[in-house]
Amino acid sequence: MQDVRKILKDFTDGVGGLSNSNGQVIKAFMDLQGATYGDSAISNKCKELISVAIGVYNRCQYCIVFHVFKAYEAGATREEILDAAMVAAGGFGAGPSIAYSATTLLDAVNEFENDFK
Repeated sequence: MQDVRKILKDFTDGVGGLSNSNGQVIKAFMDLQGATYGDSAISNKCKELISVAIGVYNRCQYCIVFHVFKAYEAGATREEILDAAMVAAGGFGAGPSIAYSATTLLDAVNEFENDFK
């Protein structure tokens, strides 16, 4: 099992560290994130589920872990998160998406699930 809490911390700490030398770029990225997420025409929960699927499709462990956490935070269930990942696998990514779903995604779902009950 992967230490998904460490992956999440490494990612968030790393983005913070980048802001020390690339503050303007990181601020622009964070502003874009802020404008993208949140409830609007579609719910933030739906946006996080889309992000989980994109992370699985792109095979980005940091994206998967971060967006599983954020999906739970937005009120998603384990079943919704796993279903979103299967859309990425079945519709687009096939074997590699299943591999990341069976490892990184499942580890993150299992680790963070109880944080939001």
